[in-house]
Amino acid sequence: MEILFLGTGAAWCVPEHSCGCAICTAMESTGEERTRTCFVVKGRELILVDCGPDIRVQMRRHALKRPDVVLITHEHGDHYLGLDDLLAFRRSVPVDAWTAIPVYATEQTWSAMELRFGYLLGSLLEKRIAVPGLPLAGTKTRITPFKTFHGPTAPGSVGYVFENIDPGNSPRVVYTSDFMRIDEELDLLNQPDLLIMQSHWFNEPHFNRPFHMSFQNAINWIRKWKPCQTCLVHISDGDLVPGDPWNNALKKLPPESPLKSPASQEPYHVPRNRSEWQAVVETVRRDYEIPGTILVAHDGLRIGHSKDREA
Repeated sequence: MEILFLGTGAAWCVPEHSCGCAICTAMESTGEERTRTCFVVKGRELILVDCGPDIRVQMRRHALKRPDVVLITHEHGDHYLGLDDLLAFRRSVPVDAWTAIPVYATEQTWSAMELRFGYLLGSLLEKRIAVPGLPLAGTKTRITPFKTFHGPTAPGSVGYVFENIDPGNSPRVVYTSDFMRIDEELDLLNQPDLLIMQSHWFNEPHFNRPFHMSFQNAINWIRKWKPCQTCLVHISDGDLVPGDPWNNALKKLPPESPLKSPASQEPYHVPRNRSEWQAVVETVRRDYEIPGTILVAHDGLRIGHSKDREA
């Protein structure tokens, strides 16, 4: 099994255009970019998880082939507004050689998606319903959606659990997508081989306006589920960096109580780019004895997983 992260950023990508904050400036200086979060799972079939506005660039960058299955996690634009770009696959084959791509989402999410892309149904996309708690019908991989809370504007929000991805090799992968909490947890969420976890901020903000997960709060879920490995995605530039004159920007949210070292009680350094994220996350993991390893994912990252080894 291989997972390829096409994008690992938040809804507006980072660095953001026209922004001079400490995070965007640090990323600009190292040439880093995080496009909207989505990834592919390669095993018994090619599964595309979410399809945001960056999908054309992401597909070309990685020579992505036509997916066998598309999963949409919820009805926010950064997770489905690229569906129209999948027409590239249909336009380049003979008319009689095409079959529609199965796309799974909850009924609530489809209600929003059909308003925008109803004209694609039947010709490009085949509508299939994801029911939380029940494995999807019609996929070679066992995929089970689970309900997540991502605020009132995303009532159809779900994460996905992947099993039986390769014949004879059954790692379990959990993807939370965007969420603030999970009210009904499946047993499948416990002790996965890989957890792909949203980490929109480093510190939990005083007011969690968009109902996202911070790394500070993610620690509790990682401890509870005990994954072998965790990958952090959907990283934004919304944290306040001490001394940054751009801290008064609309997107910057003050922390409720910054994550602190248990030994010194000093707040951890707020990470500005990938290397800083990885360094501080590793320090926190050791200080708080968080189970498993934690990797801060980046665009283009490929990881392989099996029950016996990591490639």
